[in-house]
This record gives sequence, C-alpha cells and structure tokens, in this order.
Amino acid sequence: MTQLEQSDIFYPSSEVTEQANVAEYEKLYQYSVENREAFWAEQAENLNWFKKWDSVLDESNAPMYKWFDGGEINIVHNAVDRHVENANRNKMAIIWEGENGEKRNFSYNGLNREVCQFANVLKSMGVEKGDVVTIYMPQIPELIFAMLACAKIGAVHSVVYGGFSTEALASRIDDAHSRVLITADGGSRRGKKINLKAIANDAMKRSPSIEVCICVKNNELDVEMEPSRDFWLHDLKALPIAGSKCETEKTGAEDPLFILYTSGTTGSPKGMVHTHGGYAVYTSTTHRMIFDIKPQDRWWCAADPGWITGHSYIVYGPLINGATIMLYDGAPNYPYPNRWWQIIENYGINILYTSPTAIRGLMRFGERWPKKHDLSSLRLLGSVGEPINPKAWKWYHHVIGNDKCPIIDTWWQTETGGCMISPLPITPLKPGSATKPFFGNEISIVNDEGNEVGANEEGKLIIKNPWPGMARTVFKDEQRYKDLYWSQVDGKWRYLAGDSAKKDDDGYIWVIGRIDEVLKVSGYRLGTAEIEHALVSHPAVTEAAAIGLPHELKGNAIHTYVVIKEGMVGDKNLCNELKEHVGSEMGKIATPEDVQFVEALPKTRSGKIMRRVLKARALGQDEGDLSTLEE
Repeated sequence: MTQLEQSDIFYPSSEVTEQANVAEYEKLYQYSVENREAFWAEQAENLNWFKKWDSVLDESNAPMYKWFDGGEINIVHNAVDRHVENANRNKMAIIWEGENGEKRNFSYNGLNREVCQFANVLKSMGVEKGDVVTIYMPQIPELIFAMLACAKIGAVHSVVYGGFSTEALASRIDDAHSRVLITADGGSRRGKKINLKAIANDAMKRSPSIEVCICVKNNELDVEMEPSRDFWLHDLKALPIAGSKCETEKTGAEDPLFILYTSGTTGSPKGMVHTHGGYAVYTSTTHRMIFDIKPQDRWWCAADPGWITGHSYIVYGPLINGATIMLYDGAPNYPYPNRWWQIIENYGINILYTSPTAIRGLMRFGERWPKKHDLSSLRLLGSVGEPINPKAWKWYHHVIGNDKCPIIDTWWQTETGGCMISPLPITPLKPGSATKPFFGNEISIVNDEGNEVGANEEGKLIIKNPWPGMARTVFKDEQRYKDLYWSQVDGKWRYLAGDSAKKDDDGYIWVIGRIDEVLKVSGYRLGTAEIEHALVSHPAVTEAAAIGLPHELKGNAIHTYVVIKEGMVGDKNLCNELKEHVGSEMGKIATPEDVQFVEALPKTRSGKIMRRVLKARALGQDEGDLSTLEE
C-alpha cells in the first residue's frame, strides 16, 4: 500500500448521502454483530415466506450451519411471483441486447409467463424437486428463464458458463448426475458464431446420465439433434403441456437452490451448494443496501449469469428487489470501444457493476470513446472479481463517473454467495480498498498461528462468523468442505478465505490477493497485486501479472508479464524502465528479476489472472485444471 493510496480519500457528496438507503454505518454495524440473529431476522422479514422459521441460526452441527431452518420459502416466489401480484406487474424486469443489435424486453408479467412455461416443460420431461438440471447457454434471456424455472419447481440448477470446453461441461454433468441438459444451438462473440450444441453433443457422449436435452434456437445454426433425446424449446412451448401458469413449489429454507462449480489452484472443481432461504435473504439485502437500490433504477451487472456474480447480482438479488436488469450478450469493445458507453446512454443505466479487468481493458482506448456519450444517468459504479488498482479506480471514477459516482469496490467469493466487504455509498473511499465489512460480518487478519496482526501488517483474511448467504457444503463431499474452508481456534469455527489482506489505521481492509499469490522474497512478503499495481501505474502499461520463481539466494525472484498500450514498443529500454519504476514505487526489494511483454494474460472467464498457469509454464510443469481459462 503506497502513501498515495492511504492519503487519497474520496468523500461522498451531500446529494448521495442525503438520499442513501442506509444513512449511518457504525451504529448499525455494531448492532448487526452484537445481535446477529435479530439483524438477519429483520432482513428476512422483507421476503415472503410460506412458513416462518423455527430458528434463525442453527449452530448445533458447526460448521455445517443452517439458516432459517424450518421455514418454507421459494426464491422465485420472491423474485417473480410477488411482483406480478403487486404494482411491479408491468414494470420492466429485463432489458436484453445482443451483440448484433437484437433487442428483447420483458416486464415482470412477461418474465413470469416465460418462467411458468419453461417450468411446465421441465415437469413434462420428468424433472422433480431435488433433481439437478445442468444449464449450458449464452447470455440470453432464456438462461435466466431456465434458472428460475428450475428453482420454481424445486429442482437444483447447475449453470456451466457458455464458454467452457467439452471436458469442463462433461465433468460437471457427471459430478451432478444430471439427467436433463438445457443448451442453445449457439452463441456469438465478436461477430463469430459459436456452435454450443456441438460442444454439448460431445459432452453428452461422455455423460451417460443425460437423457433429455432441451435446446434454444438462438443463432439459426444447423446443429445435430438426436430425435430420442433432443428437443427444441420453441416446439415444446407450442404444446399444451407448456401452459402459462405453474404453481411455485414450497421449498424448505435449507433445500438446495443451485450448485456452482469453482476451481482453485489444485484438485477437481468444487460444486458449491447454495440454498433457497439464507441465499435469498443475503443477496437481496446486500444488493439493496450496498448498491442503494431505488425503485426506478436500471441496474447493469456486466458479468455473466454463469458465474456467482451473475447468479447473485444479475438474477436473484436484483429480481427480489424488483429492479430493472440490463443484460448484454457481447464483448465490451465490439464492434467499437464505445459499446458499453452507448448502452449506458441508450438505456439510462444508473448503476454499473463490473470487473477491474474490464475497466483496464477499456482504459486502453483512452477517454475519447466514453466522452462521446452522455453517461449522466450513472449514480453508482461497482467493482468485483479482484482488487482494483488505484490507477484504474481513478480513471473509472473520473472518466466514467464524472467525479460524482461512488465506487462500490466489493470483496466476496463463490463460496460466500454475496458481498462480504464493501463500502456503502455514504462511505469515504480509498482507491484500492474494499473498505469495511458488510453488516453482520466480523473480518480479521491473522498470522500463520491464527493470531490477529497489527495495523498495516499483512496476514490471512478470515471470517469469524456464519452468514446467511454462505455455501452449505461441497456437493457430495462434506469433509472436503470442512477441510478446505474451516478451522477451529479456541473452540470457535473460522472461515478461511484463502486471501491475503491488511487493515490500515482506519480499519479499512486492503485485499492483496490469494495466499498462493503472495511472494516471499529475501524474507519479505510481497503481494502480487501490489507489484502489479506498481507496474500498471506506469503510463505504458495496461495490464500486468507477477509471479515468484525459485531463486537460490532470495528464495523467490519476481518475474512479471505486462501488456502495453497500443503504439508502445516493448524493448530492453522499456524493460529496464519498468524494473526501476517498480523499485521506485515499492522499494528495491520488489524490483522484478524479469519483465516479459505479452499480447494477453491467461485469465479465467470471469476476468481473474491465472498466475499459477504462468508459473507452471515458466517452470515447465503441468498447468493443472484449465476449465476456467479464457480462450
């Protein structure tokens, strides 16, 4: 953390603070951690329950916690049904735009009709409560309809991102033992059509559990359909079976809602299980409070529904809160670098929530593209997926937010279900810091012995308490869940986030990166994110990745990979200049051993740099699980 980062504090305007849903942080935070069950019971009252819970939190089998146990609820009853029964009936629920300019809109009433029809189609194919349905689709409205249709009838959805390979899809189908697969003929990216059905067909050859494949016609591709197994959705919807009314199943609060697979640096992907009750409470509460949701807001989370960010903050949280959702299926800079800014202007978007990777990618093209558009409808900006470097933060704040939009920099994980550390719109902001814990959460930074470290000391980020949105287990592997995520200290269970972080003198949390992305060089602990922040603060650099490679004297030596701006020359002079720049920014100990210029960095499809892949390549080792690697 540089001195510049600590001294730059951005204060919210009176216009923001006077209109905020949450007017004060400290008192409510103190109440929420001292009266955790009461706080979450109050938030749960914002939802419609078929039957109230017997207990708010059941800790009898910790760390296998239960929330709102004994309660009956269905997340779709809250995300769709209740809006159709009130004034939101004709409110816009989803605004969709495809990369080719195609547009489709759905009111809450229209969304309900689509979900009911899809649910009836699934029931006609023998899908029952508790069955796992795998979904493999592009970012089209039918993906959301399919997710909600599964939840409506009590089935469990397992969404596999539509850019994954045959192997990744097949392994997830096999682990979930899915009998039904929902897919589409194809998707498109940068004007190129992608035959998803061909990938799905190959995966189904390896996955004998699949008996039914429902296919959405999206791209008019000529695809192979197996008559006894494959059905077009539009044909099924035309049959009497697909009526526009379908009763919503009453599910237990602890009944599974979805499985979402996440991969780490080792081992097979883990199927994280989330449930109807606690997840509904947590996602809707964090969305409403953190992003200051107003009834008239047009909300754009520019992720994909296939990731946890999309599950929580495209689909479930916003729909429960009755927001209008923007959904765009396409690249941020196709056909030109103004595509996102054009969408914001055209649809009057109020809140944009995206990743630092996307922000840095659009920074490359300078200010003139966003300046062509009226972005005055924006009220808040959000960041998710990785720590945002101060240079990108300030560009985002100044160029996109016109110096008036608070930046909601959030830290959370697939496993947490929703935001755990985040500012509110009323929070004074420090570029690069996720600021303070969300209500109900106690966050500590500890050393290897489990003891809390001092201010500005780096350590392991832990969560000291259970929370409603937490994943309940790893699918079919409770022991793996306990071993990976939980440890007991003095009789108390603590969640291990796997991230390294610091708390500054003001209690602001600075997430540095994964623990396996913290380098020890000559006895000094250096975060890869800090080295990367120093590199991208140089005017020639747009993206950077740092890894540690074994060194006889230092233990580890820092090796870096950088993407430079168009028109710049990656030569020896620039290499030396960048080394000196990092040494100047962070101290000589952080000077890279080597700087390599590359066209692109290996990333997951959600935008996270896969440093382990760079390290494996450099060492000539097996690169491990690449199912999340972006092509």
